[in-house]
Amino acid sequence: MKRILLIGTGGTIASRQTGEGLAPGIPASGLLSSLGGTGNIQVDSRELLALDSTNITPEHWLMIAGCVEENYDIYDGFVITHGTDTLAYTAAALSYLIRKSPKPIILTGAQRPIGYDSTDSKDNLRDAILAASSDMPGVAIVFDHRVILGTRAKKTRSKSYSAFESINYPELGVIRDGELVVFIRQESGEKPEFSTKLNTKVALLKLIPGTGREVLDFLFECNDAVVIESFGVGGLPEAGGFFECVEEWKKKGRTAVLTTQVENEGSDLAVYHVGSRLKRDLKVLEAYDMTTEAVVAKLMWVLSQTKTATEVERLFYTPVAMDMFPR
Repeated sequence: MKRILLIGTGGTIASRQTGEGLAPGIPASGLLSSLGGTGNIQVDSRELLALDSTNITPEHWLMIAGCVEENYDIYDGFVITHGTDTLAYTAAALSYLIRKSPKPIILTGAQRPIGYDSTDSKDNLRDAILAASSDMPGVAIVFDHRVILGTRAKKTRSKSYSAFESINYPELGVIRDGELVVFIRQESGEKPEFSTKLNTKVALLKLIPGTGREVLDFLFECNDAVVIESFGVGGLPEAGGFFECVEEWKKKGRTAVLTTQVENEGSDLAVYHVGSRLKRDLKVLEAYDMTTEAVVAKLMWVLSQTKTATEVERLFYTPVAMDMFPR
């Protein structure tokens, strides 16, 4: 019999209606009780957090990874219930904090609470437990009967049950009629590799037409790295001193990463003049086909290990959990 640990962190799946809207209030054990049984799979529960996922921070990512590490030798797989709004960030972060796991580490949640008559909670939780009891390795999100790689997930719908998409990568599998069909298996090792640190001094700037350099200067001043979500395949405005801004802060040891606001197909700084000299002359890092969630989490992980520019570049461009296609 497979033994699974359900780790509760809150979210809509565990929420009750209050006078001020939905708020987490159902423990992990209550989620299990709502299923009315898990067949021949033994599921134990642990209530780690009870948070709306808007309140989740990198400190909580470390707590979740620590809980998995603490119990790793006891269980065959793990299910983490989590709010959907920052679920993709947590899945990406856990992909770097827990690498090459031969056991499944499955995140799930819901768009409607488990106590509602019409809810996706029970299906998602049952599917997640099924996936966690399989031999599918690594970190993944199970939602709406689909299995999505932890580093490739993005929430693309705010209310629909089909809330998540796999960005620039195929889905790992699907659950059909209570059976897990696996299309792609992540790479794994004999044992997982755990990390226990993150550098949270990573900022994200979403460019809009007319953004001023002073915004970017401020973010660089306060952080060790800034991810810039640019337009199209990537670039920075030629007016306003953006090029000089990045150049000055790189000399001070800061890391700059260019990505795109476009969800699919990724960046390509070499295409246009507004991007090519950033890559050629300033050697800024480029996210290519990575999701913004993965870029942010990976930088936190990389910068917790080194701030040396060449080593940051090497680690950033080294694929982890299939987060980018090799360059």
